[in-house]
Amino acid sequence: MTSRGTKIAMFLAALAAALAAVLGPAAAHASPSAPAERAVTGRVVIIGVPALMWSDVTHENTPALWGLTAQGSAAGLSVRTTRVITCPTDGWLTLSAGQRSRLPHGDCALPSTPVLPGQASPAGPPPTGGAVAAGWPTIKSDNAGTNYHARIGLLGDEVHRAGGCTTAVGPGAVFGAADGAGRVDRYVASPDKATAADWARCPLAAVDVDDLFRAYITAGVDPHGDQVPLSDEVRAAAAKAADRRVAQVVAGLPEGTTVLVAGLSDTGVNPHLRVAVAKGPAYGPGYMTSSATRQDGLVTLTDLTATTMKLLGVKQPKEAVGSAWRSQPSRSSTHERVDALMDEDVAAQAIRAVQTSFYWVLFAVQLVLYGIAVVALRRLGGDRRSRARILGGTRVTALLGGAAPGASFLAGLLPWWRAEHPTPVLICTVLGFAGLLTGVALAGPWRRSTVVPGLVITGVTALVLALDVMTGSSLQLNTLMGYTALVAGRFYGFGNQAFSLFAVAAILTAAWLTEYPLRRGNRALAVAIVAVIGAFTVAVDGLPAFGSDFGGVLAIVPAFAMLGLMVAGKRISALKLGLFFLAGMVLVLAISYVNAQSANPTHLGRFWQDLVAGDAWDVVTRKFDAMLNSLGYWPYTLALAAAVVFLFFVLARPTRWRVSLLQGAYEKSLTMRPAVICALAVGVIGTLVNDSGVVILSVAFSLATPLMLAAGLRALELDLRNADTPPPEPSGSPEASTGPRSAERR
Repeated sequence: MTSRGTKIAMFLAALAAALAAVLGPAAAHASPSAPAERAVTGRVVIIGVPALMWSDVTHENTPALWGLTAQGSAAGLSVRTTRVITCPTDGWLTLSAGQRSRLPHGDCALPSTPVLPGQASPAGPPPTGGAVAAGWPTIKSDNAGTNYHARIGLLGDEVHRAGGCTTAVGPGAVFGAADGAGRVDRYVASPDKATAADWARCPLAAVDVDDLFRAYITAGVDPHGDQVPLSDEVRAAAAKAADRRVAQVVAGLPEGTTVLVAGLSDTGVNPHLRVAVAKGPAYGPGYMTSSATRQDGLVTLTDLTATTMKLLGVKQPKEAVGSAWRSQPSRSSTHERVDALMDEDVAAQAIRAVQTSFYWVLFAVQLVLYGIAVVALRRLGGDRRSRARILGGTRVTALLGGAAPGASFLAGLLPWWRAEHPTPVLICTVLGFAGLLTGVALAGPWRRSTVVPGLVITGVTALVLALDVMTGSSLQLNTLMGYTALVAGRFYGFGNQAFSLFAVAAILTAAWLTEYPLRRGNRALAVAIVAVIGAFTVAVDGLPAFGSDFGGVLAIVPAFAMLGLMVAGKRISALKLGLFFLAGMVLVLAISYVNAQSANPTHLGRFWQDLVAGDAWDVVTRKFDAMLNSLGYWPYTLALAAAVVFLFFVLARPTRWRVSLLQGAYEKSLTMRPAVICALAVGVIGTLVNDSGVVILSVAFSLATPLMLAAGLRALELDLRNADTPPPEPSGSPEASTGPRSAERR
């Protein structure tokens, strides 16, 4: 890192000290300075069973795996690496690096046979009794150049550095246990050939049990290149064969060995959650979790490396990004736990099947809504009652469209994925919650207001999302606008879509809550409301214990600062906006600094570590490139373009009454203009500072545009009513009792 960078880091560290005092408990868990090297203190065997799912594990067919599950802790394993489908060698290499890794330009085949003593190898001759992974130099170079900068051989290097040795049983295990040179100290071709001495020799042993995946290789592909699915009978037979090998391994292990079972790859058909089991002194009957997921019964493949190092007593380098598996004791029976973990995968599959389509449907429905609004406004005519029905019906539809994003999260409260036909059930569930929110918005005397119905929807949306991330993010996982365990981008806190929805909902809520104090001339109270909601929003979005969102803070701080100035009656300048953005940057870096001191830093803390090490620029450029690439996400880009066109030609363009819908809403509400400007600001800034790019702004418009339409329609309805109401006649005028105007009133 340059000297200037060091000075910047020191300056920001000083600024973070004040925040550290506020967040004191977060730093209380800081890990003591670890020695450069530690002696190996434990014994671990990793049994990799590529393609193994919880539906394969039964008491009758796989007694060894069932027994390990009954005696140990279990979880669903997210095996996502660098591609949608994780192949066996990808999974083993990810174990090796503690970071997402891949076999370059490789098909989804069985791992290559290792180079044995007496055979030539580019990495040098294998050690006596050991082996070298085939193609290791190319694999290592390729992964170092990916976005993840994976350090292949990290696990083996750290074990050697601590004075231990490694044993690999089967070809795939060599890729998982090898050191930086691609070597393992001891190699055995298969579990049935391993002796008691082999199991006792080294503290780390990796075992490749490939019977299940081999069955898929045998089945082959169809003429279209798609994997031929296995029948239930063939798959059960392959699982049974794998179980026999697992039993051979467990029977020969020395006492005190911790067994880690991982179904560490897919099969080339569809991604699934796989099996993760840990049995040993630290793992009793129950579920597993980790700091990487914060979800009971769910862990990641990169966690396997961190778990192995912790059990061996080996220092975990920063390049290994996972967190150790932790046991969560449970009184559930083995059957109940296995059923629950199977259900977890069913939910992941169900949401995967509809998530992309949901955005198409959401944006298409909103486009239809905009079209209805255009037609309704063009044909607005007739008597007062007809006009009121047209405006009222369009307004209800707009509120329903604005309620749909929040309803998509509430749908997670019901187990819709268990239905025989889950997609229609999900659609009905989302519509039901959206209808409920709309009903509440129009249920009371506030239905006559221009802004309060929208305020009800934004307030509920923001509150639901805030409470969810503050209590474990259960509604975020496997949700239409959240994240999925199969993609494994996030497992807790706010994903980019959820952040956008939460931030815009919070901005609109804060703006519209200031309507009453502003009408009474109490600007101080209005500013206080904005400050309180803004501080709450930043805390929920940015703190590692809750939203753990880096880019969100950068967008929320300037947007709320703008809103505070606007309700205070102050002007906004480019200089002030720049200072607000700088304040957000200082705040998020301070949070990152504090988080970096904890025992299990999140990506916020790891960014600070990268900043200090001089590697942060790579992270920034990678996210910026991803933001630019987001323009290729056609569903979002088209939806965004349609929303912008609608905003201009329908909401902002004058109607036949020479007033735009937005202008009408501005005249009826003191806070509508600040709400529109600041919601747009949080969407634009969020787009520029997040790797999801255009997705952020598209989701922001999916909430704001329908609610702005609803407010504008209500304002127009009020104008038309006023136009239809005759002015009062002067008292005592002859026309008070006679003439056409009097006759019309009668």
